[in-house]
Amino acid sequence: MSQPILVVDDEQKIAHLVRDYLEKAGYRVTVAYDGREALAAFRHEKPRLVVLDLMLPHVDGLDVARAIRKESDTPIIMLTARVEETDKLIGLELGADDYVTKPFSPREVVARVRAVLRRVDGREQASPTVAAGDLEIDPERRIVTVARRQVELTPTEFDLLTVLARHPGRVFSRMELLERVQGYAYEGYERTIDAHVKNIRQKIEEDPRKPVYILTVYGVGYKFSEVSP
Repeated sequence: MSQPILVVDDEQKIAHLVRDYLEKAGYRVTVAYDGREALAAFRHEKPRLVVLDLMLPHVDGLDVARAIRKESDTPIIMLTARVEETDKLIGLELGADDYVTKPFSPREVVARVRAVLRRVDGREQASPTVAAGDLEIDPERRIVTVARRQVELTPTEFDLLTVLARHPGRVFSRMELLERVQGYAYEGYERTIDAHVKNIRQKIEEDPRKPVYILTVYGVGYKFSEVSP
């Protein structure tokens, strides 16, 4: 049997609604209602993806995300009623791949799950290795190395880096990158790209404050530098 989707929300009505829609879409679903239960289920079930509420009893959702990221690059989609932009960005900086703000349509959650899993499953046609300076990206094996040291990226971080690296010198707006990486682009979500870029820089740059690979184009977005391999 395939690995399940783990849905975590302390509001049972919401958890069951999301579960029912995902099951109708053909996924096997495990549900948890607090942070401790979520971590136990994650370690036991080893899910393909986690749909995670941020406001949980016992262990906060951000702490659950932090613990998962220490152990795995399993995709995480956050569910949050928090309206503050900083809460969303903190979750993304911890390694979440996407977020949905409550109230939401369960169909939207299903669409997000499908989009993330399509990327993880690598259904896109394999492409040649991308090399720039000490950085090397192997899209087929989804491996990134810097100076022969393997770097652990989340699925979204990997896809974002690959899109940029395949087009050195080309400037992408945040909305363009969202469309390329997530498969959709909504107003208000484009700033999530900043959080992902910050994470990538922390992992691949010798000095993230003075990036060599991913460069900011102020007022527009980002571009990959034209580094010689």
